[in-house]
Amino acid sequence: MVTLTEDDVRSLAAFKGNGAPVTSVYLDIDGGRHVRFQDAVRSAESVLKDALAKHGDEPSVASDLHRVQELVRGGVDRSRTRGLAVFSCTAHDFWHVVELPVRVRDQVVVNHSPSVRQLEAVIDEYERFGVLLADRQRARVLVYELGELIESTELVEPLPRGDDVDHSYRRDQGQSHASALVHQHLRHAADAAFHVFQDRGFERLIIGAPEEIANELRSLLHPYLQERLEARCTIAVGATDAEIRAAAHAVEAEVERRNEAAIVQRLRDAVGAHARGVAGLDDTLRALVERRVDTLLVSQGFAQEGWRCGDCAYIGRVGRMCPVCETEMHAVDDVVEEAIEEALAQSCDVEICVGNADLDVLGRIGALLRY
Repeated sequence: MVTLTEDDVRSLAAFKGNGAPVTSVYLDIDGGRHVRFQDAVRSAESVLKDALAKHGDEPSVASDLHRVQELVRGGVDRSRTRGLAVFSCTAHDFWHVVELPVRVRDQVVVNHSPSVRQLEAVIDEYERFGVLLADRQRARVLVYELGELIESTELVEPLPRGDDVDHSYRRDQGQSHASALVHQHLRHAADAAFHVFQDRGFERLIIGAPEEIANELRSLLHPYLQERLEARCTIAVGATDAEIRAAAHAVEAEVERRNEAAIVQRLRDAVGAHARGVAGLDDTLRALVERRVDTLLVSQGFAQEGWRCGDCAYIGRVGRMCPVCETEMHAVDDVVEEAIEEALAQSCDVEICVGNADLDVLGRIGALLRY
């Protein structure tokens, strides 16, 4: 499985066809939706057939689509792959395949550069998460990337049985001894989590522990991990991998929605104060053209036809003549996709917001500005 990073997405967005079309194909091949492999092949071929009907008169695009068709027919390891993203430009011998452990929406886009919005949405939604689970004797450290388990470490330190304890101890001495052993175990668990962090790295951490030891475990975490601690959960240390994955993703989604709400609120405040913030398609595209954007915010699924200038890279909702260099522009199916690609090319942050009503009210797109 290829690891997907923000740098990968930016590198893809930077590729330009230079007069030749680039074909981007997203296919949902999830086994939960298409139980049999032939069902996935049939669904993919339907998507590709529709694209061929629309773009079949363009030899390079037709070649791209046939190549994707052969890729799917040749078989995909669906035990780990649920979504497929393929980028092709036959004219420039460009071919890039990304196998994703998460679902994508079936889509074919023909443009001057790769369509990366769905990849950017995946990066937004699935950060690398660490999970530390512990009880009084056992601990587990797991790391998930794009919803897939990439690291699992386990530590077991049984407490001595009651009949192994020296009976000359008074009861309070025995309890103190047991508490010391639990404290030592939790310290080892915290150390194990830090070692995994050093080896694998992760952006956020979730801990799961019984109430009576959760605060102690948290206090023993390395400061780097305390900075990344997002939430406590009720996952038991003995839970199945599937249960842990589902609970971790639920926390991950909650964190992402919370972060999106915070940055949309920053945008609302900036727009309201007329200070370093714009909202709505026209003003946001203008800010991108002027290279003033720091962070681009887009509602998931927002699309709008528009125009792009091949000479000066101007993008706008209205055409046909470029207002900058006065040359004739070409129509694009989705100028929002163009805006995302331009933002990535300018090293801006891009936030794809899911179901945020406040951003929808602002016009479904906006930007925090550098100046």
